[in-house]
Amino acid sequence: MGNRGMEDLIPLINKLQDAFSSIGQSCNLDLPQIAVVGGQSAGKSSVLENFVGRDFLPRGSGIVTRRPLVLQLINSKSEHAEFLHCKSRKFVDFEEVRAEIEAETDRITGSNKGISPVPINLCVYSPNVLNLTLIDLPGMTKVAVGDQPVDIEHQIRDMLLQFITKESCLILAVTPANMDLANSDALKIAKEVDPQGLRTIGVITKLDLMDEGTDARDILENKLLPLRRGYIGVVNRSQKDIDGRKDISAALAAERKFFLSHPAYRHIAEHMGTPHLQKTLNQQLTNHIRDTLPALRSKMQSQLLSLEKEVEEHKSFRPDDPNRKTKALLQMVQQFGVDFEKCIEGSGDQVDTSNLSGGAKINRIFHERFPYELVRMEFDEKELRKEISYAIKNIHGVRTGLFTPDLAFEAIVKKQIIKLKGPCLKCIDLVIQELINTFRQCTDKLTSYPRLREETERIVTTHVRDRESKTKDQVLLLIDIELSYINTNHEDFIGFANAQTRSASNATKKRVMPNQVIRRGWLTINISIMKGGSKDYWFVLTAESLSWYKDEEEKEKKYMLPLDNLNLRDVEKGFMSSKHVFAIFNTEQRNVYKDLRQIELGCDTQEDVDSWKASLLRAGVHPEKSQWMNRTEHENLSHVSMDPQLERQVETIRNLVDSYIGIVNKSIRDFMPKTIMHLMINSAKNFIHAELLAYLYEDQNSLMEESPEQAQRRDEMLKMYQALKEALVIIGDISTSTISAPLPPPVNNDWLAKEPSPPTASRAAATAAPPPVRPPVARGPAAGGPPLPLNPSPAFGVPSIPSRPGPPGAYGLPADPGAAQRMPSRPARIPPVIPG
Repeated sequence: MGNRGMEDLIPLINKLQDAFSSIGQSCNLDLPQIAVVGGQSAGKSSVLENFVGRDFLPRGSGIVTRRPLVLQLINSKSEHAEFLHCKSRKFVDFEEVRAEIEAETDRITGSNKGISPVPINLCVYSPNVLNLTLIDLPGMTKVAVGDQPVDIEHQIRDMLLQFITKESCLILAVTPANMDLANSDALKIAKEVDPQGLRTIGVITKLDLMDEGTDARDILENKLLPLRRGYIGVVNRSQKDIDGRKDISAALAAERKFFLSHPAYRHIAEHMGTPHLQKTLNQQLTNHIRDTLPALRSKMQSQLLSLEKEVEEHKSFRPDDPNRKTKALLQMVQQFGVDFEKCIEGSGDQVDTSNLSGGAKINRIFHERFPYELVRMEFDEKELRKEISYAIKNIHGVRTGLFTPDLAFEAIVKKQIIKLKGPCLKCIDLVIQELINTFRQCTDKLTSYPRLREETERIVTTHVRDRESKTKDQVLLLIDIELSYINTNHEDFIGFANAQTRSASNATKKRVMPNQVIRRGWLTINISIMKGGSKDYWFVLTAESLSWYKDEEEKEKKYMLPLDNLNLRDVEKGFMSSKHVFAIFNTEQRNVYKDLRQIELGCDTQEDVDSWKASLLRAGVHPEKSQWMNRTEHENLSHVSMDPQLERQVETIRNLVDSYIGIVNKSIRDFMPKTIMHLMINSAKNFIHAELLAYLYEDQNSLMEESPEQAQRRDEMLKMYQALKEALVIIGDISTSTISAPLPPPVNNDWLAKEPSPPTASRAAATAAPPPVRPPVARGPAAGGPPLPLNPSPAFGVPSIPSRPGPPGAYGLPADPGAAQRMPSRPARIPPVIPG
């Protein structure tokens, strides 16, 4: 079971790569893979063709590989190839595979030698391959040719870094033997992203093209520029062999003969060549996948959880279901109605903690903004007395009245009631605006269907506008009803008997509950820079005073301002200021704070300003009276009669008007929210639940057309969801059956230390040693398996004595009794004896 599980690892990653490649880059998983890097004409394509045993890669001069090729090799009884972009077609002729790669490359990059990071996925099934997945990347180049952009070198470099920077990617660095290894582009870029050489596997090509008398023995024995995973040499077909269509099987036989017959390589021939490279890569990729499985599974689980909520609304719909659009429309309308009701009525889920919206904002309009607007239009005292005086005189005419006329009271009261229409209509407008904002907020979930969202907003907004006129008509009707009959028998009306004593009682009346805290919050005191500049303080408003503290702990009080004789005043926002400002001043022209006649307080938003004004209004701090009445005292007194009897009549009517308007305001504040709720908000809810679907159903085919982007996103999401679920199932099975199965090192490099007489004792000691089981670094690191940092020096640095064995007990290993029999620090003078 464990072996079968390990064999499933590479096909598992292949499935994930196919799923993720077909849906783009929406999944952020770094899958284990092997990336092939090297300079142009380094022999990368020949190595891959030798793996497959077929000629199938494009060839030519200059840059040939212009898109990453994800090559998946799968051991199978039959031999054929499949592309992910045309998966239904099986390619048996590999010449057609080459033509398809060229055509698919040109489709994205054009025919001007440009490059693209979009990969081509090719899957090759063959009995001659081991399970393996490699990514063939464009060869590194220095100079742009043809129509290539001038920065082609940087483009290729950036593309390579996209793949090899990931910790889950093994790097197959291909370098030709006929160039200096220190100048290898592949090793240079590998060192940048893998400085310790933990993920890099070296491949040396073109060993048969080296100058006579030279060899790459030191490189292949991992003595020069050592890598943790070592080097493997291969011999590819020459250009003459390729042009002559030399069979790859014959080329592999020639490669085997080359290593066995070459005096510098015959002692390591069993560990060189394309078959050994393929086997090594298979083992190392399998081990690498096994090591990264826990982290990969954890990341997949988090991805699945993040997709779960989005997929929930889509996964029950089948694209081939003829009723899919009807079901989707029904679900969307129902969800829109539920969301709107939650926004208005409030709910415990998806609570917005950043600002007020929906029902909370409408509630503020009802109980803070609207009462404040009513008080703002409150009558001016001097103007009111003047109007009462004129009304009394005009009713008496040429006679001198002995009694206070009722008609004067009614005329003044009706005039004040008419003024209520403005704040009432403004309240309706504010609620409508908030309703429309709430509709738009609730239609955010309809973005999958742009036309449906647009039509839903239009229908619902039209309904609200229709109800707007009815609501305003109803409110105006209620005000007209108030005007139609002045009920002086109301139980709260003071009547004529108590009107004369009302002023005195009001003047001496104390505020109730003086210790009641009305509001707390941060405000900014705007003071000129010369006097200290603006500062933020923690304000506490009670029924008698406004205090501010250093912070919200309320331990260090800065000042306490009594509310007597204070009024509010609007202040224009400064040009460079981000704060919304209002002011408090003393009506008796006294200093409010220090030497300031008024104190300016700033808030972050206009809503906060309105809320503070409403709170100050509850504490008895009223808005400033209209400015046009602030004339000279002499001009004001010229309109007032000095007749004592007239003065008593004016005072009486003034108190009666104040009492009756208070009753009307109380009634208005009560029925306005009820009227708006009934005629607008509840009507809108009922319309959405009962009638909206009927309006949309007639044109559902056109309305339920998804935007191409949204349809693609939904399909990608569902594919990703299914791919992640399937991958987690497979990973779970493999992990439980194989994670504890110990695996031998994929490449045993004890052959590097072989002498003519085999060091049996040395091998036995190395085998019996506890982990780590790899030999000391002097014998060269293993070319496969999980890398162990045995050498503390940089992986690409040249050791001072490359082949000297480590001291006894180094790195926690027992002393090796066979160390004296190992390879000396300089090359052997006598060539090794070839057995047989």
